[in-house]
Amino acid sequence: MTLEPPIRDFITAQRVARLATLDVAGGPHLVPVCFAEVDGRLYSIVDEKPKRTTRLRRLDNIQADARVTLLFDRYDEDWTRLAWVMVRGRARVIDAEATAEYRTALDALRARYEQYRSMSLAGRPVVVVEPERVTSWGLPTS
Repeated sequence: MTLEPPIRDFITAQRVARLATLDVAGGPHLVPVCFAEVDGRLYSIVDEKPKRTTRLRRLDNIQADARVTLLFDRYDEDWTRLAWVMVRGRARVIDAEATAEYRTALDALRARYEQYRSMSLAGRPVVVVEPERVTSWGLPTS
């Protein structure tokens, strides 16, 4: 699915998104993620920020049920500026450094976040979200 320019522009203007996955009982699991958009796909990596393990619940959830939602939102005290974009889609996890997609994701994430440039990210799991449905509120209409 192609992300229309106003949607893509809004998404890339945000620094963080919220990733919702479904656990094995069908319950929601929600976490903030850093991300990069490349050709309509959205990438997030399990980085070096403190975690108990790199095998995170979100990865197990995606393996069990690929349906995910990413929420990008803008809050402002001026409520005329409030907006959000919700991307529903299917996710998969890649961790094979040798693939072109993995290298593309890593390059895009490092270009977007200065903090990633000094982290050892090679081989860490990357979540790939393929959008299937996009809804939004508060974005300018053309």
